[in-house]
Amino acid sequence: MKIEKTKITSYLNSYISVISREDPFFQSPFHSHPELELVYIKESYGKRIVGNSVEQFVSGDMVFLGSDIPHVWLNDEIYYKGINTLKAQAIVVYFNKDIFGPIFYELKETQKINNLFNRAGRGLSITGKTNELIAKKLEKLVHKKNFEIIIGLFEILSMLSESSDIAFVNNEAYTPANESAKNDRLSDVFEYVKDNFKQDISLDEIAKIANLTPTSFCRMFKSKTQKHFVEYLNEIRVSNACKFLIETDMGMSEIAYECGYKTVSNFNKLFKKLTETTPKEYRKNTEN
Repeated sequence: MKIEKTKITSYLNSYISVISREDPFFQSPFHSHPELELVYIKESYGKRIVGNSVEQFVSGDMVFLGSDIPHVWLNDEIYYKGINTLKAQAIVVYFNKDIFGPIFYELKETQKINNLFNRAGRGLSITGKTNELIAKKLEKLVHKKNFEIIIGLFEILSMLSESSDIAFVNNEAYTPANESAKNDRLSDVFEYVKDNFKQDISLDEIAKIANLTPTSFCRMFKSKTQKHFVEYLNEIRVSNACKFLIETDMGMSEIAYECGYKTVSNFNKLFKKLTETTPKEYRKNTEN
């Protein structure tokens, strides 16, 4: 099974992301990324591959993964038969350890967190009372915003660093059999969009970043993200617009321009389509 290397931070345009997923079956390929990841399976069952470990997973399964451990959740065959009553539900937290900075890891008070991150290099299975308590915190964390997400993440990491309800998934830290693991072409695409969303990005231009023809790029992007590239580009632009609306007093036309929109009317239309509110209403609601 080939490993796809990607960067969650670039794709989601955030250094910390809390995602609630509900699909007919889990769709991610066998992949790795530099971000640490906490996964809580709310509903589903099948086979979990983490590094060199292959184990069954069921509802309630929870693991904490360190940087660059390849992993995938594969549902049992029945999930692929279109049975409407079967769901694959999970809450996933991604974060880049660099958000805390090097001084953080030198503090005496954070040595247990540092140790937790080192142990996570082998993958950690979380069970017992700790599993139950963190599951409840994750359910609440999904609905948190802004700095509350960081506070919630710290609470969870503190619990994990103190818990004895933890077992290694792998006997040793994962090392690939060779260094020729397939690099996800989309990593470069996500990085490019993150740095250039303000500019016009043509299909020909972005296809060249992935070293593909426009037709092949569209097919690959839709296959791996379940959305068209233009949809993703608008999501990134609107996500950045939300930050401008919250963190600055810039006018609507200025924000529209900074996020790659040539007209305010087009900006308003796409913003409302993705957030179900207008930019002015969004700013007003976040001020309360």
